[in-house]
Amino acid sequence: MLAAGLWGLDRGGMWGDESVTFLVAWRTVPQIWRLLHEVDAVHGLYYLFMHAVLPVHPGEVVLRLPSLFAASATAALVAALGVRLSRPRVGLWAGLLYAVTPLTGHYAQEGRSYALVAAGVAAATLLLVRASDGRPGRPGAVWWPYGCVLAVSCLLHELAVLAVCAHAATLALTRVPRAVWAGWARAVAVTGVLLLPLVWVSRRQSGQVAWLVAPGWDRVGKLGRSFAAGPTGAVFWVSVVLLVAGLGARRVAVVAGPLLVLPPAILMSVSQVRPLYHDRYVLYALAGSPLLVAAGADRVATAVEGLRGRRVDARRSRACLGGRSCGRVGAQRWRAGLRGPSYGRVGAPRAGLGGPPAGRVVVLAGVLAVALAFLQTLPLHLEDRSPDHRPDNLAAVAALAARQVRPGDPVLFLPSVERLAALTYPRGFRRGYDIALRESGPRSGTLWGRETGPRELLRRLAPVDRVWVVAEPYALTSRWSPRDPTERAKLTVVREQFTPRREYARRGVTLRLYVRVPPVSGRAGPVTGGPEPGTARPRPARS
Repeated sequence: MLAAGLWGLDRGGMWGDESVTFLVAWRTVPQIWRLLHEVDAVHGLYYLFMHAVLPVHPGEVVLRLPSLFAASATAALVAALGVRLSRPRVGLWAGLLYAVTPLTGHYAQEGRSYALVAAGVAAATLLLVRASDGRPGRPGAVWWPYGCVLAVSCLLHELAVLAVCAHAATLALTRVPRAVWAGWARAVAVTGVLLLPLVWVSRRQSGQVAWLVAPGWDRVGKLGRSFAAGPTGAVFWVSVVLLVAGLGARRVAVVAGPLLVLPPAILMSVSQVRPLYHDRYVLYALAGSPLLVAAGADRVATAVEGLRGRRVDARRSRACLGGRSCGRVGAQRWRAGLRGPSYGRVGAPRAGLGGPPAGRVVVLAGVLAVALAFLQTLPLHLEDRSPDHRPDNLAAVAALAARQVRPGDPVLFLPSVERLAALTYPRGFRRGYDIALRESGPRSGTLWGRETGPRELLRRLAPVDRVWVVAEPYALTSRWSPRDPTERAKLTVVREQFTPRREYARRGVTLRLYVRVPPVSGRAGPVTGGPEPGTARPRPARS
């Protein structure tokens, strides 16, 4: 996982959400605290963590390293779960499957909190398994690590609390005693108390996810394919077959199944009433898929090994019963074959990674199968390591502005969220100036600053003959009617008093030069207002 994540980690540019992490982490702690009262409270702990990380070496590589280390830890934790719930080869296969899944690699190379949340939930799940098997005489010593890890995971992103439902289902399916339920309930209660202030603050900021829509069956299919080692072709269908077979490995299924199914199912169901669903919010549920696939592969391999062993025993028995000399060793092997080999919990010989030669061949065959799956999905991994695969590329926008903007040119950002390009890469915009900005983000306690009012904006634009507009494509090509009066004033001015002269497009962002239209009567007419707010809405603050 670490090797795959280091490959292409420096994409040459940040996209919008990563730039928010970068900018907020560079603020002082009081400034971050003030910001969290307005927006992004759900990411508060992550921003404070990155505030301590980024001074090591400010840049996009260090910005993404915590996610990469977290994804590597998750792969190790998935492997540890496979070993504890089944056997070493299941853990090895499951960990490798997690590492080569394209969705894992995507978030391992993103400077956001989702990979860290996945690592926390995987660690909490492993601690849950250990605690439910622990000594009942010391419940506090058993459950406090689980409670701490679960609390940190939920504070990194509050929707990680859905993992609690999966853990409750696991305890119910395994029919643990009351003492285990009591210890688990205390740990969850402490987590809930710590999480309440975050829930209270984030509810007031729910407008940040107003752009989400209720998920349909197409989103269910997309999530299912993204949770497989390959979303299409033979890799996907083999994964589905092995996952179904893995449901027969009960000890694995009761842990991995609820983790895989319940958090996405609950969030999708709630989102039918109040849309909150996005794939990244349930990334931690992905850990259940490779565990079930590896368990299914182990069951198939065990069945093949058992069939081969019975054939060998049958040949030996026929040879001995036919009067041939088996010898003392042969007779002992024949009697042992009649009794059957020593089997473990899941009905397979206890050979691990270093068992008989046949067992080692099976282990290596599984590793080879994972390698082949990775090779088939290699085009997806290559595509994901391109900056154009993200929603936008702010470094490319800044480089374009550096070439085109002349000294003293005014710049408008439409909507104001597009100011992130200038804030993240200020050198690209150093020759121009932000004509609408009234107060910077750190001083105003906002993500990208406060803009001046419509009247002041019109006064500033009055003597201007040319202006650069950095905009999202929908803002210029559709009949977008923003609700904010300053945004409406921007649109009105550029549509009525200016005409487009040149345009440059980069993924997700348009840079367009407007020049003033000479007034017919010798002077420009007054701007009285903009269009009434409509149904089309800009993409609000990313969460």
